[in-house]
Amino acid sequence: MMKRIILIATIALLASATVMASDRAPRRTKTPRPHKPVALRMPEALKPGDKIAIISPASTPGDQNPEKAAATLRAWGFEPVMGQHVLTKHHMYAGTIRERCSDLLWALNDPDIKAIVCTRGGYGSAMLLDPMTREDFRRHPKWIVGYSDITALHSAMVCSGVMSLHANMGGALGERGANDSINLMLRDVLMGKLPRYSVPAHPLNKVGTAKGMVIGGNMAVFTNIGGSREWDFLDRDNVRGKDIILFFEDVSESMPRVNSMLQQLRLKGVLDRVKGIIVGRFTEYEPRDGYADMNEMLAETLNGYDIPVCYDFPASHDENWNYPLIEGCPATLNVTPDGVTLQFENR
Repeated sequence: MMKRIILIATIALLASATVMASDRAPRRTKTPRPHKPVALRMPEALKPGDKIAIISPASTPGDQNPEKAAATLRAWGFEPVMGQHVLTKHHMYAGTIRERCSDLLWALNDPDIKAIVCTRGGYGSAMLLDPMTREDFRRHPKWIVGYSDITALHSAMVCSGVMSLHANMGGALGERGANDSINLMLRDVLMGKLPRYSVPAHPLNKVGTAKGMVIGGNMAVFTNIGGSREWDFLDRDNVRGKDIILFFEDVSESMPRVNSMLQQLRLKGVLDRVKGIIVGRFTEYEPRDGYADMNEMLAETLNGYDIPVCYDFPASHDENWNYPLIEGCPATLNVTPDGVTLQFENR
C-alpha cells in the first residue's frame, strides 16, 4: 500500500513539473559577459514603408490598443505588423512565457522589421530574458519602444550593445494620435532625429554639466534585475570605462520603498559612478513623514553628490510628461539656475 502511495505521489510531482516546464521557453547558450567596454550601436533611422512590429511582452493591453496604435503608425507612413499573441491573456500576462518570448524573437529576428513597439507595460518582461542571448538583441539592431516594465528589455538591449527607446507605447500612440506633440517626438527619433529637450528649473536642482551615456527607466524594474549576470545595464562590467547619466521614475511606489531602492543603488556603488542624475516624475503616491513630496526625500541623498541633478524631468508614467529618451546614447545634461537642457549626440 505504501509503495502505491509513493508511486502515485511521484507521478503527480512529475506531472506538475511537466506543466511548469511547458510555460518556459527553452534555455539557450549564453554569450559570455563582456569585460571590456563595448560601443553601443544606434539602430538605423526608419523611412516610410518600413515595418514596425507591435507586440505585448508584458501585460495584455486593452482590446483596441494594438489597432489604434497601428493606425497612428500608418498615418506616419509605416507598415505595422502584429505579433501573434498581442492580445493573448494568461493570468496577468499577455500569454505564457513561451508565447511572449516567441513574439519577441520573431520581431527581433525578422530583418524586415525595423522597430518594435510594445503595447503596454505591467508585468512580465524580465521573465523573457532567461532564454534569450545577447546575440538575439544585436543580430538585427532595431528600436524597442516602451517604458515601465519594458525597462527590462531596455537593460537587455544596452547590455547587448544596442541603443533602445524609453518612450510612450501602444496606448498613448493610439489614444493621443498621429499629431500629438509627444508622439511626434517619438516619430522624429525613429526617423533619425536626435532630440534636444529644454525644461524649466526646479528649486531642488543641483547645477552643473554632465556628459555621458543615458540609461535608466522604471526604478523598481531596473533595481529588481540588478545583479543579474547578463542583463543589468548598471553592472560594473557593462559600465566600465563609460560615463553614465542615470534617469529614473516610478508609479504607485511608497516613499519608503523608493528610498529603499535609492539606498540599494547607493550601496551598490551606482551613485558613485554616474556623472549626472535625471529624476523623472513619481506618480500615484502619498507624501509622508514630513516630506513635501518624493523629490524632497530623494534630494537628501542625491544632492550630497558632486554631480548635476535635475528633478521633475519629463520621464514618467504620465504620458503627458514622458519624452522619448534614447537608452545608451551619449548626451550632454546642463543644469542651470534658469532651466535644464538635455542634448543627445551621435559621438
